[in-house]
Amino acid sequence: MAEHKKRNYFIRRKEALTMEEVIEEYIKSAKLASGLNTQRIFAAWDACSGAGPFTLKRYFRSGTLYITLNSSVIRNQLSFQKTELIEKMNATLAGDRLFTADNRTVGYIQELVLK
Repeated sequence: MAEHKKRNYFIRRKEALTMEEVIEEYIKSAKLASGLNTQRIFAAWDACSGAGPFTLKRYFRSGTLYITLNSSVIRNQLSFQKTELIEKMNATLAGDRLFTADNRTVGYIQELVLK
């Protein structure tokens, strides 16, 4: 009878990663950062402006956030606060762990256009 030899297979362990690091790596490897950044920008708009319920359309391209509102009164009030809104939204994005600041296609907000 032939003896069965046991082979010991060892998996080399690398340094353990936290779930946050794993998620960040997955987002980068699956190239989801641009879409996720865009969604985070829209969420920052809703949180900082308070005009989420009055927003009809949102569009972000080349550093410019385009917002279409259903109320001319709210649009007029927000137009006076554009600079402050951009600063608040960028500060919110800077504190967001899911926002990838070094993404070259979708980064921080540089301009706000209200329609």
